Amino acid sequence: FVYLACAFRYGSDDLDVIGLSFRRDIWLKKVQVYPAADGNPTKTPMQESLLKKVGEQGCPFSFQMPTNLPCSVSLHPGPNDNGKACGVDFEVKAYIANEASNPDEVIDKKDTCRLMIRKIQFAPTNKAGPKVEVSKQFMMSDKPIHMEASLEKEIYYHGDPITVNVKINNETSKTIKKIKVSVDQLANVVLYSSDTYTKDVCSDEFAENIAANSTFEKSYQVTPLLSNNKEKRGFAIDGKLKDEDTNLASTTLSQGEKEMQGIIIHYKVKVTVTASGGGLLGGLTGSDVVVELPLTLMSPKPA
Repeated sequence: FVYLACAFRYGSDDLDVIGLSFRRDIWLKKVQVYPAADGNPTKTPMQESLLKKVGEQGCPFSFQMPTNLPCSVSLHPGPNDNGKACGVDFEVKAYIANEASNPDEVIDKKDTCRLMIRKIQFAPTNKAGPKVEVSKQFMMSDKPIHMEASLEKEIYYHGDPITVNVKINNETSKTIKKIKVSVDQLANVVLYSSDTYTKDVCSDEFAENIAANSTFEKSYQVTPLLSNNKEKRGFAIDGKLKDEDTNLASTTLSQGEKEMQGIIIHYKVKVTVTASGGGLLGGLTGSDVVVELPLTLMSPKPA
């Protein structure tokens, strides 16, 4: 028998000392591969090639996963955290059993073989980037600050710099001294309930001097990288096999109308303009103007 399981792990195996399971199966499918339950199934070209190498002892099988299963994602542990990371993983397990459906049958470890695999989404065709405009009027000011922020494209690949275009029309008497561009990761954990966790994975501040009653236009670049967040804990990364390198978790693209369980990932770029007040009140009348842009962060399709 062979089964493929998509599971959410929310605890370490070594904590399972009182009969509680720290792993919940989101989806599981089992097939009987010997004797073949469905006669002579159609083989893929890869299976045909593998059977030529292993001979008659080979037992081909395949699974069709639902489109609403989550991708392989882990929550990055802290520097002092031990054990397996919390997250979504996929496991293929082959085993020898005497009965097809006997939950009480004990399977010997020597009759079992396990293989961890990953589910990955690759970036679709790129489109024009988002654009958001906002106007904000402050206390003691009869005119607002207008700000427009946009991205050059909709999808960015891991490791690529993200270009953020900012346009400002400062109609107030305030001076803008600072512009902050940050990238937030939103991890929506959907299991027994739905909880969203927001982590700042990239943040840069730029000193500017935008005078009152003036216009301003400039492009900024920020690059969210896993390497710059190693000391943090709780943000999401793409699932990895053994000790290979990975990256920040990719944006989850919706597939189908069914609700997706697991860890759903989104990103947003946040542009914060800090205006300082003038006159006797000084900083008391200062305030921020904030614009948020949706960001899709993914891996490119293999060539």
